Amino acid sequence: MATRSNRRLETFPNPQPGRDYRIHMQIPEFTCLCPKTGQPDFATLELDYIPDRTCVELKSLKLYVWSYRNQGAFHEAVTNRILDDLVKAVAPRFMRLTARFFVRGGIFTTVTVEQRKNGWAPAEPIVLAPIAAEASTRG
Repeated sequence: MATRSNRRLETFPNPQPGRDYRIHMQIPEFTCLCPKTGQPDFATLELDYIPDRTCVELKSLKLYVWSYRNQGAFHEAVTNRILDDLVKAVAPRFMRLTARFFVRGGIFTTVTVEQRKNGWAPAEPIVLAPIAAEASTRG
């Protein structure tokens, strides 16, 4: 196999650095090993972030995630480490990582971690009325 796992996260320039926008990714094939038993742990990772100057390149993210396949790690530790590595590489305005681990010992585990750039706050959401309700009031 020509492609190997790699812990180096690559980035590219944000094409719209003047705008806050959300990038959402689902990574359904995350695996690592239980540090107690050596049994495989499986998880779906959900990554949401608002980029600042850079975005994470997808192939490098795939190879990075793959690098955990044979690593022993507690759910809480690996989720925090992945977020720390992504924040270090991308320096986003905001980033949230949710790891939804499949059942182990009859227990599902979900770990959510986030990081916010100092001084950044999201814009107030704009609430729009549904179109159907608007049409019915015009009479």
